[in-house]
Amino acid sequence: MATDDLRQNQRSGDVMASMPNDSELGYRPCVGVMLVNMEGKVFVGQRLDNKVEAWQMPQGGIDDGEDAKAAALRELGEETGIDQGHVEIIAKARDEHFYDLPPELIGKLWGGAFRGQRQVWFLARFLGSDDHVNIQTKHPEFRDWKWVDPEMLPDIIVPFKRKLYRDILQEFRTLI
Repeated sequence: MATDDLRQNQRSGDVMASMPNDSELGYRPCVGVMLVNMEGKVFVGQRLDNKVEAWQMPQGGIDDGEDAKAAALRELGEETGIDQGHVEIIAKARDEHFYDLPPELIGKLWGGAFRGQRQVWFLARFLGSDDHVNIQTKHPEFRDWKWVDPEMLPDIIVPFKRKLYRDILQEFRTLI
């Protein structure tokens, strides 16, 4: 919808005509971190905001002006309490990865501004001990955490992210 049309709709009170449909919504710019320990297991956290047992790797939005690597390290710290000194970035995914939200979630997350996420993924090695993990952060996102075999990832993630997790696993498998 053209900007002039949108302004006209807002003036006339035609709110529905100014609402974008799902296909007009963009993707939220994000990062994700596949954090692996020395045994080759992957960190996953159980989401606090989901009633079902939903696990995921650390991920989150990229702030304006922030580069992807800085965002990845920041998100990792915010969600796991792990200090950057206990992490070594091993690789960055070749391409951005995308996922769409299921229809029932579009409009409910991120202020209704996005249809899904476009993510830059990093593979990182955890150099610390389990004592360095603290999910009781300032704004906790996880209720529990664990290390899992990489092959388990697609089975424990919410269904709409499974393809993305399979793709990331495929790309990083030889480096884990």
